[in-house]
Amino acid sequence: MKRAFVTGGSGFLGKRLIAELVKRGVGVVDAAAATVAALGAEPAKGDLDAVAGVDGCDVVFHAAAYVKQFGPLSEFMKANVEGTKHVLAAARAAGVKRFVHIGTEAVLADGKPIVRANEQTPYPAKPAGPYPLTKGLAEQVVVAANGEGGLETMVVRPRLIWGKGDTSVLAEMIAAVKAKKFGWIGGGHYLTSTCNVQNVVDGAILAAEKGRGGEIYFLTDGEPVEWREFVTKMLATQGVDAGTREVPRWLAKTVMVMTSWMKQPPVTRTALALIGHEVTVDDSKARSELGYAPRVSIDAGLAEMRAS
Repeated sequence: MKRAFVTGGSGFLGKRLIAELVKRGVGVVDAAAATVAALGAEPAKGDLDAVAGVDGCDVVFHAAAYVKQFGPLSEFMKANVEGTKHVLAAARAAGVKRFVHIGTEAVLADGKPIVRANEQTPYPAKPAGPYPLTKGLAEQVVVAANGEGGLETMVVRPRLIWGKGDTSVLAEMIAAVKAKKFGWIGGGHYLTSTCNVQNVVDGAILAAEKGRGGEIYFLTDGEPVEWREFVTKMLATQGVDAGTREVPRWLAKTVMVMTSWMKQPPVTRTALALIGHEVTVDDSKARSELGYAPRVSIDAGLAEMRAS
């Protein structure tokens, strides 16, 4: 890998990916501007509607996505599905050889617990909201495109990306705690898989180097941990006390249904599906086929956050 094109380089994951690629001596081009230039990447003009700058790249890492819990389906479709198609088309036209799509375990979310899911677990009939739906459709587009124009495509699926520099999930949790809107659904004593942002980056690069075309790979930090314990420790690194308030699962579901018409509902189907019960996945395939092994443990990742 000599030159890589990255979408979403100004985001939490994209920044770490660019930094790691630059550290390894890979030339990086990204569709963002000032943010990625500061990281050592070359900004490219355009957006996901008119992708430019892919020429001369060996690999495309597609990390850009519309990550929201609610909103018009059309916006999710445009960014997550149509945007992915545009990036794939640009990669094919430029003669790129490898395409790594950053997916998510959310594609399996339908409101029921996800227990030790693997890459053979089927997509649900009724995804839990527009984000899981459109990310699943995007994955299917990527897998179906494998081999077209000599392009090999693969998907990595991290569960619960976290770590130093998180401006999305962590920020939302902190805001909820400070607004006294945070509570442990059903007590929070259920298992979750996690994946530190550095481990996601390492897994994505391994997929670009060793992944089989048309394949999907889950990525995690290792064995699942208790949701409540993990989130409590993560919030504590920022000096935030998660508290002990508990919300019965039936009540959370009732609020979700009764407020679903609102522009910004307090509880969404997507959130309840992803943090309201067990969500665990199996990364054995990535370990055996890619040689993936998480280099950042949960304890080490939390220590890094405390030091920031």
